[in-house]
Amino acid sequence: MALAIVHDIYDWYRDLMDNKSDPRVNGWPMMASPVPTFLLCVFYAYFSKSLGPKLMAKRKALDLRNVLVWYNLFQTVFSAWIFYEYLMSGWWGDYNFKCQPVDYSNSPKALRMANICWWYYISKFTEFFDTLFFILRKKTQHVSTLHVIHHGCMPFSVWMGLKFAPGGHSTFFALLNSFVHIVMYFYYMIAAMGPKYQKYIWWKKYLTTFQMVQFVAIFTHQFQLLFRECDYPKGFMVWIGLHGVMFLFLFSDFYKTKYTRAAQKVKAANGHASASEKEYLTNGKATANGNGVYANGNSNRGACMPVMEDEVETTIQTNGHLKNGHYKNGYANGGGDHILKEGVISSNEAILNSDTSSSSLHQRKVK
Repeated sequence: MALAIVHDIYDWYRDLMDNKSDPRVNGWPMMASPVPTFLLCVFYAYFSKSLGPKLMAKRKALDLRNVLVWYNLFQTVFSAWIFYEYLMSGWWGDYNFKCQPVDYSNSPKALRMANICWWYYISKFTEFFDTLFFILRKKTQHVSTLHVIHHGCMPFSVWMGLKFAPGGHSTFFALLNSFVHIVMYFYYMIAAMGPKYQKYIWWKKYLTTFQMVQFVAIFTHQFQLLFRECDYPKGFMVWIGLHGVMFLFLFSDFYKTKYTRAAQKVKAANGHASASEKEYLTNGKATANGNGVYANGNSNRGACMPVMEDEVETTIQTNGHLKNGHYKNGYANGGGDHILKEGVISSNEAILNSDTSSSSLHQRKVK
């Protein structure tokens, strides 16, 4: 009985891979079987949550400022090229926003669309470096389970779309996501260049809003097929639409935490925070002597995709003073209310320097 079940499963798998998939992509790198992608995703999860932190446990955090500048520049250019190719492959005029079947022909434009879908799939692996930089810089608090699940699952999800439907309606998701990544990685690149460039990224708050608008557009575009006939696989439509809904809730929660809650204004009176203020600290931490409490400002740190978040990185002396003057309005004779100066950081931690004594703005979101 057991052998018969195994045999049936194998036959189903071979029929799925050989007869139901797109034959145009079968010979492409990583596309013949889901096993290489699956193993890479599993290794990524293992490295991110276990092996990587262990390897760095007794090592000093690396200063990757220059590496991160070049990495974010590469990701910006790579995302821009992917976005351009999606436009030229159909979304700039030829594709129908209401219903777009997959073109499985060998026409130049259909093959161009399939090709850029493959490169979008590869881009999900390059985003693994976001997590690697967290670990090398010993910022593992940002490598949350949610962060790892998303980055670990996305390559396999995109592989499935590329294997069976490389083109058509759901590539709208990749089009929008690539455009958002252009803006996002450009932000990280500028932030990585140091504090003197902070004035050029005043729009960081709006990037989170931009990301949320993206998710609304994605699930609205996908779910319209629930109400009209379209020759496009309904399974992929629902899967991508649910991604949009899930990420919208995650980013909305983050936005509320960061921009509308009192966690962004931690008052210090003689170096102490009141009990009522502590209630607003999602991840607040007290100093060793209990004389200072600060907010990390993130309820879903390391969320699925890169989001903008603040992290107060200050050194607090035993008398409750900040060494580097990280209070926005200074310290007035040990009394009065003080607001911690808002820093700039991404959840992928590519813009924080491990040397926190030099500045509140340092150098992946990601998103």
